[in-house]
Amino acid sequence: MSDSVSEDHVLDGNILAGPLSKVFAVDTTTAVGQCADCGWTGPLAETRVYVGAGAVARCPQCGQVLLVVVSSLDKVRFDLRGLASLKIDIRS
Repeated sequence: MSDSVSEDHVLDGNILAGPLSKVFAVDTTTAVGQCADCGWTGPLAETRVYVGAGAVARCPQCGQVLLVVVSSLDKVRFDLRGLASLKIDIRS
């Protein structure tokens, strides 16, 4: 994968816990996603997340965009089109 974004601005998927906790009442970093492109399956915490005005999570295997989260004071917007599936464990 070639990106013009410096690797200094890449975080792991744990950074998604804040914005996702505004909507989901569970720890979403342990949610298991499947890449719609290459089929990689793993916890969101293992994704590579690029932050700026929002957060862009990329597949750690092929680099495809899995999800985009942009939040403001009163809204959170998600684009999940890069995920074939997302499994969230809701047990306490």
